[in-house]
Amino acid sequence: MTRQLIETAWNQHRGNGWPQFSSQNQGQLMTLDTVISGCVVYYLDTPGGLDRQRVTIVQDCLHDLDNLTGELDANSQTYFLRLRRLGELLLATVPHE
Repeated sequence: MTRQLIETAWNQHRGNGWPQFSSQNQGQLMTLDTVISGCVVYYLDTPGGLDRQRVTIVQDCLHDLDNLTGELDANSQTYFLRLRRLGELLLATVPHE
């Protein structure tokens, strides 16, 4: 997994605005977006990659995304699938112990 791939995916995600939808989970989804985005920026700015704490945070965020996005419309689903893919790309950079 290369930084370039993550950077490209990040730029694509940033280029898309927050989807317009109504959900009781909107606040939680916004938080997940912010947290995963923060981990992407940390990864891109840090030569050593993600630390163990951030790996756990991204894993938890992906789990939460899976539980919160089921009822969203197709446009919103696309946004959060792209966010999920970013998280997956981050986790793929972590060496297996």
